[in-house]
Amino acid sequence: MSAQQFAKRCTKIVAVGRNYAAHAKELNNPLPKSPLLFLKPPSSIITQGQKVKVPPGCTNLHHEVELGVIIGKRGTDIPVESAMSHVSGYLACLDMTARELQEVAKKRGEPWSMAKGYDTFCPISEVIPASEIADTAKVELWFKNNGVIKQQGNSSDMIFSIPTLISHISTIFTLEEG
Repeated sequence: MSAQQFAKRCTKIVAVGRNYAAHAKELNNPLPKSPLLFLKPPSSIITQGQKVKVPPGCTNLHHEVELGVIIGKRGTDIPVESAMSHVSGYLACLDMTARELQEVAKKRGEPWSMAKGYDTFCPISEVIPASEIADTAKVELWFKNNGVIKQQGNSSDMIFSIPTLISHISTIFTLEEG
């Protein structure tokens, strides 16, 4: 499946906030005791060659490189032990955030939908087949802009593992293929 095919097929994006202790600390956020979930609309997806649109008035646009997981088999209440059998592939993603809008939402106790959900706020890479990543707990992630590394990290630094997240999320949302 190509990134364009995935973008047309994707029905929901479940994202996890504060899943890296260092990033939470950098933003003065407490570490979560359970996964902090938010949704991004499928219209936020863009593929290589498309540009992120900066919303009017946005002066503090941040990017966070993430490991996207593509679900290959529908599931609800998936046990941690079988979670990886539901994965068909991966993507490198950018979680774009209008930080000034997120700060207002956080102060008001409101969802982050607007700050994270604008069209173009989820750039994705090409699809990486699941067979090409042997251990999701050891994936090096980085983001380069004009050849300069802007962010680098490793999935080993995640608070909640991919199988744990799949299991947890599937108790709330049915995970659909694609």
